[in-house]
Amino acid sequence: MTTGAQTPRSPGRPPRSRLRTFLPLGIAAWLVLEIWLLTVVAGASSGFVVFLLLVAGIVLGSVVIKAAGRRAFRNLTETLQQQQSGGVPPEARPNSEGNGLMMLGGLLLILPGLISDALGLLMLLPPVQKVVSRSAQRTVERRIREAGPGTLGDAFRQARMHRPDGKVVQGEVIRDDPDDAPQGPRPPLTH
Repeated sequence: MTTGAQTPRSPGRPPRSRLRTFLPLGIAAWLVLEIWLLTVVAGASSGFVVFLLLVAGIVLGSVVIKAAGRRAFRNLTETLQQQQSGGVPPEARPNSEGNGLMMLGGLLLILPGLISDALGLLMLLPPVQKVVSRSAQRTVERRIREAGPGTLGDAFRQARMHRPDGKVVQGEVIRDDPDDAPQGPRPPLTH
């Protein structure tokens, strides 16, 4: 027999976030809207036109992803070559953060649906990429600043150590146990 009293939550379990609650509903609503829009376009023109639109989105998305991937690989290769030759530091070079957003735009184009195609085409525009990039960067930085102890954001905040000139120092902790036998000479430490 139930008394109508709510079951108490366990103290170790945090409440569900809004994102976890509403994300499945948002995805379901988006899918229903995509299907409805495809049926409206098919009714206004023909099913063949909808098929051609979907195939064109897949082809264009594939081309965009391939081009963005090639550009990202080329930028990575150039950066590594310049760092090895002691050339221009990466901070002085123009930032190529648009590659990831171009790939996201290509992925949205590949997904079947007219709304995702429109969003994918928007993501290919440089002004939209700048706005989305700045917004995402501010959001990530704010989340890392607000991260509580023991969270992933706290780990990122603690792992980033800066030199006085602003460069990030990558590090690794090596633990020497007295029980461990020496395994041979260690390689010299470099920066």
